[in-house]
Amino acid sequence: MLAADPGASIASIATEAGVDRRTVYRRFASREELLTAIYESRVTAIERAIEDARLREAPVAVALHRYVENIIAVNRTWPVDLARMLSDDAIRRRRDACVTEVDDFLRRATDEGLLRPGLPAGWASALLPQLMHLVSRQLPELSPAQAADVVVDTLLNGLRAS
Repeated sequence: MLAADPGASIASIATEAGVDRRTVYRRFASREELLTAIYESRVTAIERAIEDARLREAPVAVALHRYVENIIAVNRTWPVDLARMLSDDAIRRRRDACVTEVDDFLRRATDEGLLRPGLPAGWASALLPQLMHLVSRQLPELSPAQAADVVVDTLLNGLRAS
C-alpha cells in the first residue's frame, strides 16, 4: 500500500490490513516508526538475499542468477520508496554495505570474464538494479526465477538477435 501511496495514513493501512488503527498504534508509536520497521525489514531481506547468493564464493554465473532472483523476490515483497528509505542513517549504512558487496561481486564478474571489461565505471552497478526493478514491476506474471532469467540474459546479451 505504501508503494502505491507513500502518504497513506495509518488508518488506511490498518483498514487494508483488516485491523483497527489502534492495533497498529500499539505496535508502532508513529507513522515514522512503522516506516522504519518496513525499511529495516527490506534491508534485512536484501542482506539475506546477498548472503544466500554467495557472491564471494559461488561460481559467478550461479551467484549472479541467485542474487537477481532473490532481489526480485525482495522487490515484490517490499516495494517501498527507496529514496525515503535512505533518509534513515542506520538503514542507509546497511544498504551502502550491500551496494559495496554487489559492486565487488560485479568487479569479480568482470575479472572472470562474465561481464565485458572497459565499460564506464559503475555502469553494471547502475544497470542491474534498474533491470531488476523494471522486471519486478512490468512482468509480475513471471516467477522470480523466470524474471531472473530475463534480467541475466538482458544484462549479459542485451537485446541483440541471436
